[in-house]
Amino acid sequence: MTIKDSLVKRFEDEIQALERELRMDLPQEIKRARELGDLSENAEYQAAKERQRLVEARIGMLKKRVAELSLLNLDKLPTDKVGLGSIVVLSENGGGTVEYRLVMPEEADASKGLISPSSPIGRALLNKEPGDEVVVKTPSGERHFEIVKLTTIHDAI
Repeated sequence: MTIKDSLVKRFEDEIQALERELRMDLPQEIKRARELGDLSENAEYQAAKERQRLVEARIGMLKKRVAELSLLNLDKLPTDKVGLGSIVVLSENGGGTVEYRLVMPEEADASKGLISPSSPIGRALLNKEPGDEVVVKTPSGERHFEIVKLTTIHDAI
């Protein structure tokens, strides 16, 4: 299963769970809250309605991302340069090495080495090759890296 397929499946599973909540759980909560009386000062009713709006917005966003992912052509990702899905080992001027994987924004978690191509480091790495020096501007100053190893999404499949 490709990264794209696993992400689409995860989004579709979340959509199903949220739609179930929207159709079954929230209407019951709203009905119970209405039975408590005055809706203008009914915190349970207000909370359920707010949750309903949040769930609807999340479903809309997830459906949009699934549609975008279906249009993503993995064949257009570089086979020899850093791109989405690449695993990059960097050597920092200070000596140590760090490993990053470029992932979709929804998966990004810098503490786990998962970064988005739109992050400062991700942007600086795009289309680079092993041996290239990468300079990243951060609020605390510039960081200098060298790409030591690259595994593209094509190598990982």
